[in-house]
Amino acid sequence: MTVALISHQKCTLHDNGTPHHPEAPDRLGAINNQLLMSGVDWVCRHYDATLATRQHLERVHDTDYVERVFHTAPAPGEKTILDGDTGMNEHTLDAALYSAGAAVMAVDLVMGDAHKHAACLGRPPGHHAGRACAAGFCIFNNVAVAAAHALETYGLERVAIIDFDVHHGDGTEEIFAETEPRVLFCSSFQHPFYPYKGADSDYPNVINLPMKAGTRSAEWRGNVTENWLPRLEAFKPQLIIISAGFDSHLEDDMGGFNLVEADYVWITHELCRIARDYGESRVVSCLEGGYDLSSLGRSAAAHIKELAEFH
Repeated sequence: MTVALISHQKCTLHDNGTPHHPEAPDRLGAINNQLLMSGVDWVCRHYDATLATRQHLERVHDTDYVERVFHTAPAPGEKTILDGDTGMNEHTLDAALYSAGAAVMAVDLVMGDAHKHAACLGRPPGHHAGRACAAGFCIFNNVAVAAAHALETYGLERVAIIDFDVHHGDGTEEIFAETEPRVLFCSSFQHPFYPYKGADSDYPNVINLPMKAGTRSAEWRGNVTENWLPRLEAFKPQLIIISAGFDSHLEDDMGGFNLVEADYVWITHELCRIARDYGESRVVSCLEGGYDLSSLGRSAAAHIKELAEFH
């Protein structure tokens, strides 16, 4: 099975505006280099993302917020700040639209006959972006845009979003918690840690797994096995969307988890199994965090390789 690999050159031109910012263009280069060196690139079919439309965005973001982002986009040679962690240069708006558009394209591809698994390599990431705010390097919530597109365009009744980034996907939770029972949101994250939310959430369609710094593979897998997998089996998702954050790797100093590549392979396998059993194998993965370039490249390649090899 080939994996649809969706990105756009514009995503490499986005700059947050701060020297040595961790969410840097080199992140995509590290992944692409590892895909080539490991041979995984041979089992991928590459697609150029298309731009997300305002209609796509406004299904999950307030119209006023979308308008503000468009209005704030700087002129050539200038930069601006959306929040303390998230900046824009002249290419950022296009990059954000292509990143969200990649997620929309991925849904279209897996709902068709060409692919069942798709991976989006876009930046900026998305899972901290809420209905009316940018945060944590994120401008538009790519996985939320994808889920809303699947619900609206294809009439799906059960979409699961799985977030294994070391930081809680607070924007995704805000968008879907309680108000959208057709979406089941599962997030594992270090606590207490940025964005300092999620540990006390109590929504019927949210399964949060806050864990302490230093969490290792066995504890993380045990929590996922006990809490996520039975709920996913009961939910019977018709589509699984992954917020694929690789900053939970032990080599990534943006967090304090101690996961390794084998853990990403394991969770990818489990999610593909559930998708096969209940959702005609449809899985969409969207890049979130991961800032140590070596472990990011290796982890993303291992994740995409499992997407390709799972049957």
